Amino acid sequence: MKSVLVLYYSRSGHTARVARRIWETLVAEGNQADMMDVIEADREGVQWDKYDLYIVGCPVLYGTYPKPFYEFVGKHKDMLNAKPHSFFNVSVVARTPIKATPEGNRYMQKFLQKSPWVPRDVKCIAGKVDYPNWGWLDTKMIQMIMKMTKGPTDPTAVIDYTDWEDVKTYARHCLTLA
Repeated sequence: MKSVLVLYYSRSGHTARVARRIWETLVAEGNQADMMDVIEADREGVQWDKYDLYIVGCPVLYGTYPKPFYEFVGKHKDMLNAKPHSFFNVSVVARTPIKATPEGNRYMQKFLQKSPWVPRDVKCIAGKVDYPNWGWLDTKMIQMIMKMTKGPTDPTAVIDYTDWEDVKTYARHCLTLA
C-alpha cells in the first residue's frame, strides 16, 4: 500500500474531475490517497513526508498554465522532487493522438521549458469543450482556437474528449513510480 497525494489546479472543474478519478483509482487499488487543490495546499500546508508519491495536474488555459500553479510548483519544487512524482496537463488540444503525447503537445513542452519544477514523469490528458457553462469571452476565445484547430465551434456543444479508462491506467502507472 502506498500513500499518494493528488494535487491539482482547476478553473472550471474538469481537471478536478480528472484528479478525482485518479484518486478513486488509487483508493480502489488499495492505497491511501488524499486530494487537494494547490491553492488549498498552499494556504493550509501539506504534510509532504506523509506521502510516497505525488501526482500533480493542471489545465492548459489559452495555451498556458495559470500563474498560481506556476507559483505553487516554484515554491514547492524541492518537496515535489524529493519523492517520486508525475505531472499531467488537461487540454482540448490533446484530443488528437499526436497532441496527446508529451512530445507532440506543445503546451507540455512549453511547461517543461518554462516551469521552475521539471517533473520526471508527464502525461497529457484530453479535456472537455463545455460552451454552455463558459462565459461569453471564454466561449468566443475557445471557438476561435477551435476554428484554427478544426474543432467544434457550435456554442451549444458539450464534448468530453477525456478517455476515462486511460486516466485510470495513468493512475496505476503512477503507482509504479514509487
